[in-house]
Amino acid sequence: MKNFGDMMKQAQGLQQKMEEMQQKIASMEAEGTAGAGLVRVVLNGKGYASKVEISPEMFKEEDKEVLEDLVTAAINDAKSKLETASAEQMKSMTDGLPLPPGMKLPF
Repeated sequence: MKNFGDMMKQAQGLQQKMEEMQQKIASMEAEGTAGAGLVRVVLNGKGYASKVEISPEMFKEEDKEVLEDLVTAAINDAKSKLETASAEQMKSMTDGLPLPPGMKLPF
């Protein structure tokens, strides 16, 4: 039974680490840019846009479609960076854990 108790302690420790990691990831920010910096978007750790900056050069009627594409590209760029940073954080937390190959956390 001692091994079961140790396993439960490890599980509780892992749960606490997961909660801490989720809080850390939620507080992260990622910046995405498009159009050589003409559009800049900042996403929080949950993937929501917290800031959008558009260069005044883009405020021309004929550039409307280009601007929309650049905003989309900047959001996608920030989201990609956020996912990479989150994956790195999770990897650092799970290093050394005896997880089966291919198993990812959180479940």
